[in-house]
Amino acid sequence: MPKMKTHSGASKRFKVTGSGKFRRYKAYGSHILTKKSAKRKRGYRQSVNAHESLEDSLRKLLPYA
Repeated sequence: MPKMKTHSGASKRFKVTGSGKFRRYKAYGSHILTKKSAKRKRGYRQSVNAHESLEDSLRKLLPYA
């Protein structure tokens, strides 16, 4: 069998934790920042777990993660 290819877009956006869950960063934190409050911008820096409903599809996109 040939090697499976990793989906490069998904590999840039998701990281796997030690327990096997996927982490992602929040959207909307990269531009038009002047109108956003400091509290809101701080929240964008935090990563969050990807939703459980995405885990099966992410396992296919990131076979070696």
